[in-house]
Amino acid sequence: MLKEEQLLEKRLSELSRTAYHRDIITYSDFLNLNELNILHSLPKEQLYTRYVTFGGYDLAERQMAAFLPDALYLRGMQEEGADMHGSFIQGLSFPFHALSIEPLHDKYAEELNHRDYLGAILNLGIDRSKLGDIIVDGKQAVVFIHSSLNAFLTEELTRVRHTSVLLREISLEDYHYSPRYEEIKGTVASVRLDSLLSLAFSSSRTKLTGLIEGAKVFVNGRLMTTNSYQVKEGDVISVRGMGKFRYQGTLSRTKKNRIFVVIHKYV
Repeated sequence: MLKEEQLLEKRLSELSRTAYHRDIITYSDFLNLNELNILHSLPKEQLYTRYVTFGGYDLAERQMAAFLPDALYLRGMQEEGADMHGSFIQGLSFPFHALSIEPLHDKYAEELNHRDYLGAILNLGIDRSKLGDIIVDGKQAVVFIHSSLNAFLTEELTRVRHTSVLLREISLEDYHYSPRYEEIKGTVASVRLDSLLSLAFSSSRTKLTGLIEGAKVFVNGRLMTTNSYQVKEGDVISVRGMGKFRYQGTLSRTKKNRIFVVIHKYV
């Protein structure tokens, strides 16, 4: 294991221990897919509490973890059910804000992409771990930023590339984002991970097996190390550098006993 991964394990374990002994909620910084997988894979003996993760909206890739004292976790289970989603998670006061980034003069605004916004923010000296997802929608974007840097970013980010911008805070309670997707239907021999990857990314199973071996494929935030994983309805599959999709389910079987499935590939 890399030293950075060992340090992250130790830090997450320490946050859980603090939550347990002090009976308070503790929060991590934003975690990427690899770091979320490390959290999900921690042995039970290294965690003193339960935890939930949230990144500002459903399907957020970068998320914070909240480590919950037992009493609070059990209350949340009673209020929201076993999946711990919904208003309970949003009510935990995760220490981040949502900021809208808009062009100061729409007429002169460039077409900016995710890399443009990320570069402009990181050039201010902000650490990547304090930054969540960046959602680009036309000439505007929404960024999730650690609360300690909310005011700083609002004041200091005045330009993205050649476009002057204005930042304003958005209420997390009122913010709802549903990623756009392309619906793909097709037949597969089975609902194995490699079969669905081949359908989603129009590539051969042989090529995609290399992605799994290269530790680039995650299902619901967990790193997959085998291409024979049987995907379940509702699973979200993320491939680093390629995108993600949700397996919606089986529609029917063909006369040749192939399975007709539907997936939503996020664009």
